[in-house]
Formats: sequence, C-alpha cells, structure tokens
Amino acid sequence: MIALEATLLEGLGRVEVRADRITGVQVDSRRIVPGDLFVALGKGTDFLDDALANGAVATLVPDDAFAALARLGGAVRELSSARVVAITGSMGKTSTKDILAALCTPIARTIAAEASYNNEIGVPLTLCRLEEDTQVCILELAMRGFGQIAELAAIARPEIGAVTNVGPVHLELVDSLEGVARAKGELIAALPPGGTAIVPTDFPVARDDIDVVRIGEPAAERVDGRTVVGRVSFNFTARHQVQNAATALAALDTLDLPRPETVEVDFARWRGEEDELPGGGLLINDAYNANPVSMRAALSYLVERAGPRRRVAILGDMAELGRTGPQYHREVGEAAAELGVDELLAVGQLSRGYLEGGVSGRWVANVHDALRQVDELVRPGDAVLVKASRAVGLEAVAEALTKIPTA
Repeated sequence: MIALEATLLEGLGRVEVRADRITGVQVDSRRIVPGDLFVALGKGTDFLDDALANGAVATLVPDDAFAALARLGGAVRELSSARVVAITGSMGKTSTKDILAALCTPIARTIAAEASYNNEIGVPLTLCRLEEDTQVCILELAMRGFGQIAELAAIARPEIGAVTNVGPVHLELVDSLEGVARAKGELIAALPPGGTAIVPTDFPVARDDIDVVRIGEPAAERVDGRTVVGRVSFNFTARHQVQNAATALAALDTLDLPRPETVEVDFARWRGEEDELPGGGLLINDAYNANPVSMRAALSYLVERAGPRRRVAILGDMAELGRTGPQYHREVGEAAAELGVDELLAVGQLSRGYLEGGVSGRWVANVHDALRQVDELVRPGDAVLVKASRAVGLEAVAEALTKIPTA
C-alpha cells in the first residue's frame, strides 16, 4: 500500500499507534504483516493483541466503521495515479472483474477486488492495496439501495465505469427495474468529464461529456472447448460469460492495453464451477447467488452441458425480489420445464413456486433437509446444477455431491 501517515487516524475512534507510517490495512488479524493497521470491526476488538503481536503498527476501534474505512481508502486513492475501473450490474459483476483482471495482469501492474469485496468494507480495503507503481485498479460496486453506488464511487473516483446489465435484483429495495437502472446509473453519474461508460445497448446515459461504449449481443464461437470473443480465446464455455467478456474487453481497450490471443480466467468460487460426478456425471456449482435472469441462464447451460445425461436442478430461494418474488419463482420453474429439466429439488420457502411451473420435482424447507435428499435424488451419470441466493447456503449441497463415492 502507498504509505499513510498515522495522524490520519485522528478522530476516527480509539487508536493505538506504534509507528508514524502505515503500509497496509487489514480487518482480519490473521492477515496482518509488519507495518499494517488493524481496523477492529465488530468482534475484531477481541483480536487487538493478536494484531499487534503479528506486527501491526497501529490498531483502530472505529466510532463509525464505514466512515473510517472510507477515509483510509480515499486517502490512498488520492495518492495513486492508477486508472480505476469500477464494475456494477445486476449480475456478472464478479465474473467481469475476474475476466478483466486476467486480461490486465500479464501486461500491467494490476490489483483487483478479492472475491466479492464490493461494499463499504471491501471497496476501501481494495483501494488500500494500491501501491505507487499500480497502473490499473479493478473494483466491483454492490447495490443494496439508492445511494450506495454513489457513496462507493465517491471514494474510488473511477475513470471507467461498466454496467454489466440491469435485471430484477434487490427489487424490495428499489421497487422496479427502472429503480435498478437508476441505482446502477449512479456509477455513470460519478464519472469525471472525459471518462468512459461501458453499458448495455439500452442503458440510459444522459451525459455528453463522457465517452459511451455500448455492448450489444457480442459474436462468439467455440473452438476446442474454449470460447472466442473479440479474437481472444477464453477458458470458459458458458454462454452467459460472453457478455461479461465483451464488457471486460471494452474496458481493456479503453485502458489502451493490447488484447492477448488467449487468456486463462480464474473465476471466484461457486460461480459455475464444474466437477466430475460418479458414472460420468457433472456438477455445475453456481451456488454463490441467484436472480431470475441468472437462473434461466444457468438452467440453459445445464441443459447444454448435460447432453444425453439426466438433468437435475437443485435450486434455492431467490432473495430480495419483494412482492414479485412468487411470480419470478414460478416463471423460473416454467423455464425449467420448457428446457427439459428432469428433476428439480426446491430448497426454501419461496422455492415452492418453482414446482408451480410444471417441472417434476420435490420441495424441502432448508439446506439441511436438502442434504438428506442428495443420495436418493442424484444418480450416477447425472448432470446437476446447484444454484440459489447466498443466504440459502447451497454450497454445502454441492460439496456433499463431490464426496459421493465413485464406486
């Protein structure tokens, strides 16, 4: 991290300082290295002594955690000459960030948000990793209501803003798709004059002092188990990643960095991970999150990858859909039936709606009940999709499937 003066901590809370300069910021005492500041969030106050023992030069128990981290992240950003790319959208944010990071890292000194470090804690922590020689910083910005993206962008001050898409996510907070677009548009509003917005074809942009790159339906082809987009060969086959790749390539072009011929993307956990199952079966573990659009995409991919195999979908609740939740769950069930899913296990209260769509299946109340169904439900040679909103915790089911004996 670009070093900060310890005096920056004044007024942020209870501070213990052992050195004048801070060269890193952590909220996990186990990750402390000499020179770091440890910001104790919540029960982190139990680990102040551990942080100091691990080499922390300062500890902070903040009066307002978000305000403290915002000051730290903003201070580092102020000292950095890195070009900042911020990515938001209803789905595909993390994957687009992962793709862009894979494109940039071999040719530019790059930092990118870890996993889903995309909120009031994660964005400042990512900014606090900026070094003096960092050339590109790739951020992911979450949205849980109006104003959040604006606040995050005020800290990060991106030059390039990408909106992957607009879909029915967090509707209980913003009420409608128009509300989603308005919230995502806070990123575009935060760009400086001369900045670049990378947006879907129909996304509204009311500014004439920035460049606007619109992403339509990108052409793609599969070659030897890979996907070629924009003359770049990627190590994925899922169709829904094509749009993400096109968005990442547009950002790469805006950064004036050359396109490689081939790239290997290391996607975050539980986002379309594939594992072999007994009898030639296949597991698609997409348990990290879910919404109506990503559910349909994942079901289509299950059918495509299954080939002649039996198609099994283990689907949990889609959260934060507000009053439209029952309708969207029923529509996903209808899509599963139309696509030819052979068996569906619905997990969670809202998920009952999947079975109203005409697909063959059964219902359980929670992930613990689902785990008791796995051995009976999944047969050797099946292709299985596991997907739900984060709160359902269906990664436990995916893990159980990988532990089924092969003989």
